[in-house]
Amino acid sequence: MKVTKAVIPAAGLGTRFLPVTKAMPKEMLPIIDKPAIHYVVEEAVDSGLDDILLITGRGKRAIEDYFDDAPELRMHLESHGKCQQLDALKEIARFGGIHFVRQREPKGLGDAVLCAEKHCGADPFAVLLGDDIMKDTIPCTKQLIDIAEKTGSSVIAVQEVPYDHLSRYGIVKGKACGEHLLLLDDIVEKPRPEVAPSRFGSIGRYVFSPTLFACLKETRKGAGGEIQLTDAIRILLKKEDVYALLYSGRRFDTGDKLGYIETIIDFALRDEHLNQELTAFLQKTVRQ
Repeated sequence: MKVTKAVIPAAGLGTRFLPVTKAMPKEMLPIIDKPAIHYVVEEAVDSGLDDILLITGRGKRAIEDYFDDAPELRMHLESHGKCQQLDALKEIARFGGIHFVRQREPKGLGDAVLCAEKHCGADPFAVLLGDDIMKDTIPCTKQLIDIAEKTGSSVIAVQEVPYDHLSRYGIVKGKACGEHLLLLDDIVEKPRPEVAPSRFGSIGRYVFSPTLFACLKETRKGAGGEIQLTDAIRILLKKEDVYALLYSGRRFDTGDKLGYIETIIDFALRDEHLNQELTAFLQKTVRQ
């Protein structure tokens, strides 16, 4: 299978970050000077995907504006010789081939992905969730694409998660079939820790065959009264093989308040312009 399309669901209500998300999409919360969604789209582009569909919803217009061209702003920066800021805008401009479609009602992640059916048609596609930022030498999505194109099957990324966090994830069950690779038997959405089939949880990166769309249409409402992507994957497992990559890179969970703060600190410490002063501030704060 040749994968060239990416689907990025960004239609969630962002209730964990209220009240700020009442007026601002959670995907636009800044990681210093770039919104979280920037890094997700960047991963898709760096993975060789040149056809990107963002699933948005009511109140998400800021996402479209961010990826749109801004000729007046460019002209202003050029006329004032602000080269560094102009380069930052040019970085966004390299994210060509971005399309948008709206999820009319917040019916869950599975329903949001189903909104991409008309765009993707009979082609395989990657799904990247906007809450998770991945950092690795080879982009996480690119690693999944390589496996999907080699096996001809769907593949998802998983990591080992703490025991007391198992009820927050889709937890997989499978058999080792290669280095860092599982052939899945099952996946369970947010199980109680004592009945979870493993410690490996799905972390928001997937490559699917188009068969998933038929599975989503078969999926009934699950946890939270929503159409769960995990439940659709369970149906997909009955039709064809699905693999799981044990992802060894770094994952930042920006959908969690503590995870969001940790992401900002980590990115700032890696910034040569912020590292020294931030390190001094953190050391001083800890001593207090």
